[in-house]
Amino acid sequence: MLTFLTSSFLFLTPPGGKIRQWLAETVITTQHRSWAWIFVGAEQRDLMVKRLQDFNEEAAREKQDSSLIKIRNRQAKARSIDELIKVEDISGKFWQGKKMYVYDPKTIRVMTPPKSGEGERITSMVKRTGAVAGVNGGGFDDPEGLGNGFAAFGAIISGGEVIYTDQDGSIPQHIVGFTKEGILVVGKYNIFELREMGISDAVSFHPRLIANGKPLITSGDGGWGRGPRTAVGQKADGTVIFIVIDGRQTHSVGATLKEVQDLLLEEGCVNAGNLDGGASSELVVDGELLTKPSSRYGERRLPNAFLVYDDPTSVKADRVWDGIDKIDAGGSYDHPDFLREQAEKRAKQQQNPTPATKTETDKTKTKTDTKPETNNKPAGNKSETNETGKTGTEKGESVKSGGTGAKEPGTEKPPVSGNGSSGSGTGTADHGKPDGRQSSTPPTGTGTGSGSVTPNGGTSGQGGTGSGATGSGSSQGSGTAGGSGNGSTGTVPSSPAGTSAPGTGSDTPAKATEKSAETTAPSTPATQQNQTQAAGQSASGTALPPAKTP
Repeated sequence: MLTFLTSSFLFLTPPGGKIRQWLAETVITTQHRSWAWIFVGAEQRDLMVKRLQDFNEEAAREKQDSSLIKIRNRQAKARSIDELIKVEDISGKFWQGKKMYVYDPKTIRVMTPPKSGEGERITSMVKRTGAVAGVNGGGFDDPEGLGNGFAAFGAIISGGEVIYTDQDGSIPQHIVGFTKEGILVVGKYNIFELREMGISDAVSFHPRLIANGKPLITSGDGGWGRGPRTAVGQKADGTVIFIVIDGRQTHSVGATLKEVQDLLLEEGCVNAGNLDGGASSELVVDGELLTKPSSRYGERRLPNAFLVYDDPTSVKADRVWDGIDKIDAGGSYDHPDFLREQAEKRAKQQQNPTPATKTETDKTKTKTDTKPETNNKPAGNKSETNETGKTGTEKGESVKSGGTGAKEPGTEKPPVSGNGSSGSGTGTADHGKPDGRQSSTPPTGTGTGSGSVTPNGGTSGQGGTGSGATGSGSSQGSGTAGGSGNGSTGTVPSSPAGTSAPGTGSDTPAKATEKSAETTAPSTPATQQNQTQAAGQSASGTALPPAKTP
């Protein structure tokens, strides 16, 4: 039911359609964009991807006006962290994050890992190189979210050197970087153009958010859904602002690109660009991680990062990609955290092996076909139970007054009639007593008792005239021979006509075992069980011929 209601809401209501579009946009901006068809279908997914690509190209087309930025000359000296940067908390309706001001843009440098074949965590990078702070930079190939952080996308430039590029120098690429003068450049340029522009440090990512003071996302939310975000912008006085927002977590779902753009606009940024987000988004200050990456393993290994130094000329990025023809992006097979996690699981399983499943060979069975004893109680005092926890009335039967146990017409079986055994003597039996009760006056006279029985719960009939002592008749079925006495209630065959000696019995009727209506054939009555006094036996113990089954 919950699945039906959720599906109906998502696919049959306008609000549900917006949620599906938002989910699809979020998936499209990851490295698993093909799965977005689940929310909007393959055709709509492809249309959304094309729309994003068109926006990225259009946003990158406008050339940047460097004259809008006036960088103040700052004398290099031993500056404290507070003189170089300032970090503030920021939050929105669905997100939380950090904002870092970098007062001198020329203190920013792109840093790379120290060894080939593996990226580096920013905390390690900051500590290793003596940086003041660090923010993640460009994108990279990340198979299964378990990549090694070494297969970078686009270009990496550090200290004026092209450290890496995956394209020919003449092919334009999306760039976010700084010139030697500290001016932020965001757009699409080839390597030759970047050199002419005097780019000192740059990475590759998109889209452009603000160009020459104008916001580029003018409708919608930017088409990227909600998620962890990292972005950079520059004010007219040269101050650089890095935005890092947590996402995909309970404390922070994430921000849209438009929210990030508007935040930078409010700060007075003239130019701004989006950087790699998702589980890569993080801010490190003085070696301490201030944000909460969404990766289950915490910080990711990255191919590059923007670091802040008091003197950036004192550090140099390693050319770890030189001489490599083919780059292995890594995956679950060589991810150290994943492999350690699997090893710990195996060790735990060996220490606490899963116990074998026990097979029950002897199960206690509840007998539902045996009725409880009802000694010393009148017949028909209680509805009998043929199934566990189920009375006769629950099965569609009704118990009539007097305890006869007669069934309603819908469940009644054809009656079986028979004559009771004859008795000898003088007097008349008391016909006014209830079923199964003793006569108060000894009957006399000669007569025969007759009655009828009904399979599966018949009635106890009344006896005719006869002589002998007061007591229950020995006839089986709904008849009382030799005076009024205990008749048997239940499913029993009737006795043929014959002579019966007077007998004596108790007030407690014999108990019969019922069979379900589904399994008892009308023509084969069940054998009466737990008879108080056996049929065909006199009070003196003389055995009489057994009753025959009709």
